[in-house]
Amino acid sequence: MKLPLALLSLASFAPLSAHEFWLKPDKFFAAPGATVNLTVLRGEHFEGELRPISTERVAALRHYSAAGAVDAMARVPAARAIDALPFTLARPGTHLLALDSTVSTITLAPDKFLGYLEEDGLEFIDAARKAAKQDKEPGRERYLRCVKTLVRVGDKSDATYATRTGQRLEIVPQSDPFATRPGSRLGFSVIFDDKPLAGALVRAWHHREKNLILIRGRTAADGTIAFDLPHAGEWMISVVHMIPIKDVPGYDWQSYWGNLTFALPAP
Repeated sequence: MKLPLALLSLASFAPLSAHEFWLKPDKFFAAPGATVNLTVLRGEHFEGELRPISTERVAALRHYSAAGAVDAMARVPAARAIDALPFTLARPGTHLLALDSTVSTITLAPDKFLGYLEEDGLEFIDAARKAAKQDKEPGRERYLRCVKTLVRVGDKSDATYATRTGQRLEIVPQSDPFATRPGSRLGFSVIFDDKPLAGALVRAWHHREKNLILIRGRTAADGTIAFDLPHAGEWMISVVHMIPIKDVPGYDWQSYWGNLTFALPAP
């Protein structure tokens, strides 16, 4: 199935109801021993502003490679926030960095909450609110981010791209993005609480000159989806999932924002 692709002018693209949040290394392809500076961005249209990095905002940070997993939270400052975390990557191959944010909260007016649900493919939450006669009430939500990025060190990648990090919401490539030629199809598995997430709206984002390329699709029953990615360079894959919560006074919903960034090599 060929998924719909939209080429959108940033000047005319209407603002999204919610902000994406992603990891951006200053290079996706590095020489062995090079330092890669990892930043956190939040914004719209796959254009973002730097977000400060500190233990106030970061709940977990892990570094994966063929050598195994390393807890990198000791790198995250507590006393003061920083804009970038440096990682010196000596081992050739694929490196995966995974970050979980701390929990944030938001309350939206009923119409704005509905617009957000419709845009992010969460119509089942709207149906649940209507069934409970809550659709005229504000949307009271807690949310957190489960984000990852891939970096290749040296000329060859490895199977680290497929590592499961254990994040509650996770996007896992089914084949190696660094071995994927522009114009080829790349599949992904979307997993929530260690189970395939069916029917989730997934988006692939890429900048092409002054335009944003945005491809949308829904996961199959087994939680998988595939996109034809037409160009080399940086790509972002994103998904949102939401569940009801009962044990947190003042909030009715918990959302999880999954995100994966990588780059396709030039031919």
